[in-house]
Amino acid sequence: MKKILRDVVGPMQMYVGLLRGVNVGGKNKIKMADLKLLLGNMGLTHVRTLLQSGNVVFASSEAREWLEARIQEEIGNAFGFKPNVMLRTTQEMKAIVAECPYDAAVLKEGEGIQITMCKDEPSPDTASILSKGMQEVDEFQIQGREIYCLYRQSVLDSKLANNFQKLGSNVTTRNWNTMTKLAALAGELDDFLQRENGNGND
Repeated sequence: MKKILRDVVGPMQMYVGLLRGVNVGGKNKIKMADLKLLLGNMGLTHVRTLLQSGNVVFASSEAREWLEARIQEEIGNAFGFKPNVMLRTTQEMKAIVAECPYDAAVLKEGEGIQITMCKDEPSPDTASILSKGMQEVDEFQIQGREIYCLYRQSVLDSKLANNFQKLGSNVTTRNWNTMTKLAALAGELDDFLQRENGNGND
């Protein structure tokens, strides 16, 4: 692993952490209570988890790249495997939800939106990789480090969904409901953090 120098971004801010492949198919098991305790012992604060699929919100003054590597290493030490960790700030999460090109309010029965977060901006050949053999019924759009997908069928039957496996381990996917809940939770905790630090608008 490349050497990453510790960096401090200054004021405390909220991060949303998304762990890849946790508690999927009976593999890479982590109890969220144990994950919360681990992150607290690392010095991260205001730690909250959501669902059982490796979603966590916390506050830190450390920079993103350092934190991603540090969390991955600590999980490896504690649980024996190192899931890739993608971090987004509260502001980034809100923007990801707000800029979704698909309207969740008009989804028909059986349709769904999923968002894939990438560690870095996808390579130029990502679109062709995802498009290969996919049915026209499904759609996707790449915006920055996020890939938005509209499925009009079960993802189990979707060639597009299967093609994401070809992108490697530096991506992780969540459905629309999870993303909106994470953005809302991060926003609530960020407001609390600002009030706690005396930056509120009381």
